[in-house]
Amino acid sequence: MTRIVFPFIAQPHQTLHALPIALEIARRHPDFAVHVACLTPEHEAYIRHLAGFYPESQLTFDRLALPGSLRRRLVRRGPSVLTKLAALLWNTNYFNNFQAIVVPERTSLHLRHMGVRRPRLIWTRHGAGDRAIGFARDVRHFDFILMAGQKLERRLLTQEALRPGRYVTGVYAKFDMVRLLHRDAAPLFGNGRPTILYNPHFNTRLSSWHKFGLQVLDYFARQDRYNLVFAPHYRLFDAHRGKGAEIVRRFSGIPHMLIDPGSPKSIDMTYTMAADLYLGDVSSQVAEFLLRPRPCLFLDAHGTDWQGNPDYRFWSLGRVSRGTATLETDLEQAFRTHADFLERQESYIYDTFGLDGPGPTAPRGADAIVEFLREACHERCSRS
Repeated sequence: MTRIVFPFIAQPHQTLHALPIALEIARRHPDFAVHVACLTPEHEAYIRHLAGFYPESQLTFDRLALPGSLRRRLVRRGPSVLTKLAALLWNTNYFNNFQAIVVPERTSLHLRHMGVRRPRLIWTRHGAGDRAIGFARDVRHFDFILMAGQKLERRLLTQEALRPGRYVTGVYAKFDMVRLLHRDAAPLFGNGRPTILYNPHFNTRLSSWHKFGLQVLDYFARQDRYNLVFAPHYRLFDAHRGKGAEIVRRFSGIPHMLIDPGSPKSIDMTYTMAADLYLGDVSSQVAEFLLRPRPCLFLDAHGTDWQGNPDYRFWSLGRVSRGTATLETDLEQAFRTHADFLERQESYIYDTFGLDGPGPTAPRGADAIVEFLREACHERCSRS
């Protein structure tokens, strides 16, 4: 029996990009023993909840070892580069027991320098944004890669980061789980107002939050035309949950505002599916929002020379503003001029995800991994 493990060593927002593939391998290929490895009981509980939507899939859950001091740090501050690398290093014997290791992040490439050489390393990616970080050349060191549409394939081929026969397109497994989670979703607000999603990124060099964030929230607190969901990138308050709690308290009691500094709803498309307009900066969640084309407004807090820059291609899908002084007018114009961006948005989404319909894509990814591993095993057996 082939043993395959899906370790989750980073923040929970990456989980949905790999877990449906694990569940589909377990359901479709009984000759594969599928393990899921977590660092904390909280993350494992979240994954067990999600796995409940796939009752036919049998997973084995393992807890990764970690030194006590780092485990306390992890509980207190969330995953960091240090805890992720330690999780890899302290579990090399465990990882060497598998034929394949499937991950949504790139940190696990360090396993190759830690003596874990036999298992195949497979990357599912997470997110579908345009920023250069999603196209790092080190991904060529993965043995097999899953990705969504031609946009990703094109840029990785240009960087010589893909090898023929070592990747498959047309897979964005997160959407599979999202459809199951939100089959009977209720409206977020009952007042009939348009709902704005403000979704700033965590990177201080790129985000609108640190310069404009509180101005945005104060504006929506004062006005009576819109609802606001403030659901930033999960990592914005990941290591500073106290600051997120302060924001919740500051705007509590305002019925047309929903503040979510990092619950599961902030990562499972609860808000991107329910909003009428996306307000943000560089988060790849805008691509998930545009699965159903709607108005977008981007806040440029850094005077970015973005036009023609492929890292900012998504800023061509809506209006771009360099401040909040004209936020009321900018929102009005974003709604009024959406038709001007509709064709561009539809083309972008097809290029990004390459989906031919609303059906699941995790089965495609699962079968591709299984086929790759079987071929690799056949080649190895032939040589021996």
